[in-house]
Amino acid sequence: MKNLLFFSSNKNKISEVKKLFKGSGIKLYSLDDFEKIKEPKETGVTFVENAKIKSLCGYKLFKIPCFADDSGICINALNDKPGVKSKRFFSKFLSKKNTFNHILNKTKESKNKAAYFKTSICLTLNEGEHIIFEGKINGTISNFPLGKNGFGYDPIFIPNGQNKTYGQMTQTQKNTLSHRSLAINKLLGFVVS
Repeated sequence: MKNLLFFSSNKNKISEVKKLFKGSGIKLYSLDDFEKIKEPKETGVTFVENAKIKSLCGYKLFKIPCFADDSGICINALNDKPGVKSKRFFSKFLSKKNTFNHILNKTKESKNKAAYFKTSICLTLNEGEHIIFEGKINGTISNFPLGKNGFGYDPIFIPNGQNKTYGQMTQTQKNTLSHRSLAINKLLGFVVS
């Protein structure tokens, strides 16, 4: 496989994924490489369903193998929410700071800081052929936001076995252990072999 489309316009995700593809011999495109398109609504109830909606859309539009991810954080104190609605969860609050305060208060109240990040990737090779790769990292919610790196919930998530939040890690450090890198490395193992 020479060319592959990563169906994303999220600059942070694109940067992370391009680093993981470095040296693979695959030309990786993203939505940044094409004229702006209308992205499909993520109406799935699971990470896999949302990833498939996007990868199939990309394949149909550009006629090259396409993969998309859907990722989110699942927090025990919030009954494993926001989950597939992780991106939309921010819009319920006035600011990212308010979102974090809500989560930190809930984890303190429940005395349960357990959480996990999950990524599901769907690779669409043609309209009827989809392959799923997943990555999951267990961890805890920090006592307060730490670090300016990463994006989304990175400043409040500490992976198990680590003493830093994703937000305190460099992109290279995060890429050695993140949920997304686990899933991408499984995908790479498939497309490069």
